[in-house]
Amino acid sequence: MTYSLVRTALVAGVVQVLLHRYLSRLKRVLTPQRHGLPALFAELQRIETDLAYRTRFFAGLNAALAERNAERMAELESLRTAVDHLRTLVHSGNGERST
Repeated sequence: MTYSLVRTALVAGVVQVLLHRYLSRLKRVLTPQRHGLPALFAELQRIETDLAYRTRFFAGLNAALAERNAERMAELESLRTAVDHLRTLVHSGNGERST
């Protein structure tokens, strides 16, 4: 009796999750969506036509790319440090773990 109640509860939970996924997709399809393309197209036109704006835009883009690159390099260095530390822990000379 208990087994069938647990099984029924689990099946009801799975059905609830599946219905939620299906209905959320259906809602997304049926609701009219506004597209942000005209605003993006206007931004692109401004970048192409306004020289001062284009200069500021590309300077900001270059700064953001340099910052992202610096963050990735810092993450890579911390990962290398962690790997080296792990290697020293695993490959100690006397067979015991070092601290």
